[in-house]
Amino acid sequence: MNSISTYIFRQTAFVMLFVTVVLSFVIWLIQSLRFIDMVVNRGLPVTEFLWLAMLITPRFITLILPFACVIATIYVYNRLIADRELIVLRAAGLSNLRLARPAIRLALVTALAAYALNLYFLPVSFREFSDLRYSINSDYSSMLLQEGTFNSLPSRITIFVRERRGAGVLIGVLAHDGRDPDEPITYMAHEGRLVSTDSGPRLVLIEGSRQQINRKDGSISLGQFEKQTLDLNIASGTVPAGRKRKPEEMFLWELFDPGLQTDEFYGPIYERYRAEGHSRIASPIISVGFVLMALAILLSGDFSRRGQNLRVFSAALLVVLTYSTGIAAFNLSSDNIRLIPVLYANVALPIILGFLIIGPAARRKRVRKGKRAPDPAAGAAAGG
Repeated sequence: MNSISTYIFRQTAFVMLFVTVVLSFVIWLIQSLRFIDMVVNRGLPVTEFLWLAMLITPRFITLILPFACVIATIYVYNRLIADRELIVLRAAGLSNLRLARPAIRLALVTALAAYALNLYFLPVSFREFSDLRYSINSDYSSMLLQEGTFNSLPSRITIFVRERRGAGVLIGVLAHDGRDPDEPITYMAHEGRLVSTDSGPRLVLIEGSRQQINRKDGSISLGQFEKQTLDLNIASGTVPAGRKRKPEEMFLWELFDPGLQTDEFYGPIYERYRAEGHSRIASPIISVGFVLMALAILLSGDFSRRGQNLRVFSAALLVVLTYSTGIAAFNLSSDNIRLIPVLYANVALPIILGFLIIGPAARRKRVRKGKRAPDPAAGAAAGG
């Protein structure tokens, strides 16, 4: 790229990076609030909360990138028009197509980044997020034993913990085992530890007492222990190997695997997988279409002293309509795979129309420049 293209490219890339960071932070903050309840009320460690919040990042970055690219393009080129810089560049012989090249190159870079996210980082993050959330929701050892409250488990066991420490260490434990209604047992221990096993979490009590009552004759038996293991009778929080993956968790070659077309997956579910695969192929290119549509509107007209507000609004509206059409096309193709070509048409049409508008406009500019304006003095002499 020459110095002019480099200048426009850097300006657009800087604005795009700024918009991406700001929007990503805002959306990340909003999305992460969904997991605050797990930290405050359910005892989720802060490290796991941060990891969960990070795993959702690729999803909304994929959505933000095309919009950040077109927002940066509209902002930079509108400023170039308002500052008369484009007028100078056109007077220097640069066509609209050459002026549009920096933004088109940035859109192509954005499309490559979106492909990397769609084809690898998105399914990896979705898979890890789903596995971790499943593990957290099913693992009572890390979620439901809150300090300072009586934690009632579905297995008819109630546990009170005075204080929780790291690595599953519990201080001041009171456990009531009511699984046998005729002989309930109450444990009191100075310390307890949560241990994960293949059959589920177990509570190991250290240095405590045991009290068991026989409701039939009213007798009570007391005892001391150095170590006592209490099976909580809860399924392990590990993710089962046979858990069905959602389309968002699968890689591209898995979505197009012919083995999915079985009796179980045939029909709407299979069509959903196919539509997801084609959407990952087509959607990254939409950033190029967004940029070309915006440039076609901003560069095709002449300079106006009243500003470019109407053109900026028209470009933004056209981008929103194109994106909405893409969502509708995806939903329709999910129900009927015969409509999958609509996904590609929604991406290809803005690119084709953008080039068609910018190209003729560039040629018209060159033609106007080639026609020399008549000299008023020469005309007056000829008339005299």
